[in-house]
Amino acid sequence: MPIDAKRLLAFPIADTRQVFSKADSILYALSIGLGSDPLDARQLDFVDQHRTLQAMPSMALVLGHPGFWLADPATGVDAVRLVHGEQSIAWHAPLPVEGEVIGHTRVVGLVDRGADKGSLLYTEKTLRDASGTLLATCAATVFLRGDGGYGGPTGPILPPAAAPQGTPDSVIDLATRPEQALYYRLNGDDNPLHSDPAVAAKAGFPRPILHGLCTLGVITHALLRCLCDYKPERLGALSLRFSAPVYPGETIRTEIWRNGGFRARVLERDVVVVNNGLLERR
Repeated sequence: MPIDAKRLLAFPIADTRQVFSKADSILYALSIGLGSDPLDARQLDFVDQHRTLQAMPSMALVLGHPGFWLADPATGVDAVRLVHGEQSIAWHAPLPVEGEVIGHTRVVGLVDRGADKGSLLYTEKTLRDASGTLLATCAATVFLRGDGGYGGPTGPILPPAAAPQGTPDSVIDLATRPEQALYYRLNGDDNPLHSDPAVAAKAGFPRPILHGLCTLGVITHALLRCLCDYKPERLGALSLRFSAPVYPGETIRTEIWRNGGFRARVLERDVVVVNNGLLERR
């Protein structure tokens, strides 16, 4: 059945009120690979509760997360074939390591690219603490590969940041673990595409893939190390485009330019998995 554009644009997504602990902040950091180098004491500030614990900035993506709401049949979306295409985060205040937050997610745009190209779905989540202070704004583009040609709006299409050019100034290699997607699912994203081989095969993948937001977390770690000396308060905003999936166990190489541009590839297949990356610093 074709998408009902008007209904999807106004689809009600319940606010998510979440109480989280230091253990949750540590779990998130571990799930994106922090602590993998036992000799790097700077990483311990994100995973050791006996130090001055800090929250990984990319945790804003999982806090106040509404869950896999696009799997609701009422959306009309072919949830098996959707792909997370683009993601951005703007940080407005430091993330706490524990407390209460409220995530407000809404659909902000829909573009029908035709029956052969599917659709683009734009969403935005604002994350606030219990006092109402705005902590972060997270915007996503989802490619609805199985849904197009229903007479929906044909624009506007939001342009990504320019792809970086030339030779990168720095390169950071961070390995993922074979079971990393299973750890990352504990942050609240339990899409079976990342755990069930049968679901992955139905979506056209030879095995379960790593969450795109886990890949983003690994890249944020690389940027935090290379450009910000592990100081989260120096991150202002980040945006990127996912160009290919990562399989758990692969090594992600983040190629970084001094101006904040970046892209990432997996070494084992020499495939670019993230492009059009840009980090704005404070």
